[in-house]
Amino acid sequence: MNLGQLLDDYQGRDQDPGELGTPDGVFAAFEEWAWEAKALRLYPAQEEAVLGIALGSNVILATPTGTGKSLVALGAHFTAVAAGQRTVYTAPIKALVSEKFFDLVDVFGAERVGMVTGDTSINPEAPILCCTAEILANLAIRDPEAGGITQVVMDEFHFYAEPERGWAWQVPLLLMRNAQFLLMSATLGDVTDLAADLSRRTGRDTALVTGVERPVPLHFEYRTAHAHEVVEALLEDRQVPAYLVHFNQSHAIEQAQALASIRIVDRAGRDEIAEAIGEFKFSTGFGNTLSRLVRSGIGVHHAGMLPRYRRLVEQLAQRGLLRVICGTDTLGVGINVPIRTVVLTALTKFDGEKMRRLSAREFHQIAGRAGRAGFDTEGDVIALAPEHEIENAKATAKAEAKAGGGKKAKPVKKKSAPQGFVAWSEATLDKLVASQPEALVSRMRVTHAMVLGVIGRGEHREGEALDTMRTLVFDTHEPRATQFAHARKAIEIFRTLRNGGIVEVHEDARGHRLLRLTVELQANFALNQPLSPFALAAIELLDPESESYPLDVISIIEATLEDPRAILRAQEHKARGEAVAAMKADGVEYEERMELLEAVTHPMPLKELLDEAFHEYLKEVPWARDYELRPKSVVRDMIERAFGFRDVVSFYQLSRAEGGVLRYLSDAYRAIERTVPEQAKTPELEELIDWLGELVRQVDSSLIDEWEELASPDPEAHRAARGGEHGGDRIDVPSPARSVLANQRAFTVMLRNSLFRRVQAAAFERYDVLAELESAHATGPGGFNEQRWRDALAGYFTEYDEILVTADARAERLLDIDRGAEAVAAGVWRFRQVLLDPAGDHDWGIEGTVDLAASEAEGEPVVRVERVGPFRD
Repeated sequence: MNLGQLLDDYQGRDQDPGELGTPDGVFAAFEEWAWEAKALRLYPAQEEAVLGIALGSNVILATPTGTGKSLVALGAHFTAVAAGQRTVYTAPIKALVSEKFFDLVDVFGAERVGMVTGDTSINPEAPILCCTAEILANLAIRDPEAGGITQVVMDEFHFYAEPERGWAWQVPLLLMRNAQFLLMSATLGDVTDLAADLSRRTGRDTALVTGVERPVPLHFEYRTAHAHEVVEALLEDRQVPAYLVHFNQSHAIEQAQALASIRIVDRAGRDEIAEAIGEFKFSTGFGNTLSRLVRSGIGVHHAGMLPRYRRLVEQLAQRGLLRVICGTDTLGVGINVPIRTVVLTALTKFDGEKMRRLSAREFHQIAGRAGRAGFDTEGDVIALAPEHEIENAKATAKAEAKAGGGKKAKPVKKKSAPQGFVAWSEATLDKLVASQPEALVSRMRVTHAMVLGVIGRGEHREGEALDTMRTLVFDTHEPRATQFAHARKAIEIFRTLRNGGIVEVHEDARGHRLLRLTVELQANFALNQPLSPFALAAIELLDPESESYPLDVISIIEATLEDPRAILRAQEHKARGEAVAAMKADGVEYEERMELLEAVTHPMPLKELLDEAFHEYLKEVPWARDYELRPKSVVRDMIERAFGFRDVVSFYQLSRAEGGVLRYLSDAYRAIERTVPEQAKTPELEELIDWLGELVRQVDSSLIDEWEELASPDPEAHRAARGGEHGGDRIDVPSPARSVLANQRAFTVMLRNSLFRRVQAAAFERYDVLAELESAHATGPGGFNEQRWRDALAGYFTEYDEILVTADARAERLLDIDRGAEAVAAGVWRFRQVLLDPAGDHDWGIEGTVDLAASEAEGEPVVRVERVGPFRD
């Protein structure tokens, strides 16, 4: 029986609800369910927390990793729903929110659980709501009743101290005075003042559940040894699985590859891994590397990987099939991966501005992943010495051994630390182990969106809005000087809104000054893609009859998205390299080249138009000043270069950041599909939207599947129907959700792009590229190699000076595709791609077939060029 059925049983009675009508009864019912359904006995800390919630207290649960905070959250939701109240669960990221949504649906039933993420909304009036902290903060600001929510469960509450996002974790505490709070994290630090403040605001007692011993104690050690030596020792001592933590993605991959020379698992272990992986599809590039590593018992895990690769590593690790995982500190965020030993390869990290030592909170967050409850009696945390110190220690030991017999060894030349190196030592580790996580620091921010949200609660007296803003400014846990700075910012914003005519002040019959908005606020306007309304206005400036219209629409949407920094850096690097080569060829002197390079950046199509339009837009929509317009060309660049996913990753050398590339393309697809009105979608634009969606799906279906699944009227049924269940002992990671041939319009765009890449390469006589394109899917002799392309095109360039690659060269009329029954019966489509010659004769082209079965397996068109030359008919 799940908790939903238990609630149905009690709430369906006509008479008194019995046990669920008292705090002790609610606690007893939940405790009994935990044992019968989960075979779990509550720890004392869990008992204290759940009983505190049942008695109506706030609870701050600051207990170590592995002490069952998730079960306490379930108890809190159960208590609220049993009392006919509304409860909300918040987490830092949308992926965790959606996972928790499905977990709660399993426990309470679909009718009792809803979710709002900014991307989608499911059953938003449900008694149990899952959302990010920003969603809840926005709700608290704009609705005095906060949607009727009377209980708030905030997971990973240490995000309260995050510089950019901490405001969202504080706003509910300030405004939701009638709510009961459960704040949870393993690394909160001293929260005595926070607890007292929470009691003062809500009028409830606040129980601090802290100081709990880990069920699996940790042992800390500092070793002056290389990572591979430590791993070998851990394997020998059976202290695996081990997680080697790096603070750089490249270092994690390099370490994993270095460990491949060690025998991590035996033959039986490799066979078990191969059986679990089954037919899982690894792409070329990093996929090949990962396939080789995981089959050797070594995992890699970082944010730059494709989601399906990360999920594969997580599932293999959860089954205990991987002995070693090399990654960044992304592993374990929201997932339960059994780790026996954590090895920190450094006690310093780059925080975006400088190298610094780990904070106590960061250290304990990472260390807390060691030790598996139910598997291990203890966990180990090992910190490695700096590389140069390890080398120096080895050189000294070697010299002493060589001297022998107690003789004094010759002094060795010691390596120095690299320039700018931030040192750490065993004393650093000891200090981190002994230190409690730092006290949480308030991170309040005042924005146009916040001020508008307060005023937008409805027409009310000026003093009421002022009281709410005063709470948000002067009740924060910040220094007085900072509070006054926030106040000045709020006054400045209010004046801007009033001068812009967005806010009006008038008097009622009694002479009370009232505030009201003259515009209707967009739902959740402060959240995902907040500049979508600007995009709609900007699209109206375009000419739908223009050849560039589809690409210009895409550029407008791209300008409203967050910058994918790795891609833009790579584009800028490539652009500067090409600019330097061109300037050298033109004889430009070094000093002038360096000066001119300062102006070279990543492509920004429509920048002048967008900047001018945005300037005008701000006059009417001043809250948009909270956000920045970011012109860029990623999707457009791929279309113009006729790139697929593999092409863009290869061209810009982004194999170690392909997960970031895919996330950006997925966000772009959703934004274009959702933002552009149907009447603004021309057939050409719809083709490109289809192409982009299918491209993302074929690389990793999970990103689009999740979005569509959550937007489905019945997300549970959609999730079950989308496949991916292999059964048996195989890993449950879905391959592409459907054949690439299912959407023929998208597949046709892919084919056009593939053939146009050949046209471009032929135009610039890049015979090596042409040969590479053909060899990518070659299955035997007879394909078009470099020499065959040279010979085939020699006749063309004798007759014509050039192959045109203008927009006309991509016209549909220049590509003829035979999808007739005879061709399809042979398992192919036949094509004829016309080369656009200067004379317009259209008598030369590329002919061949598209292998349908191979295309289905690859997730992209597999082209076989059979002939290049003048047409025979």
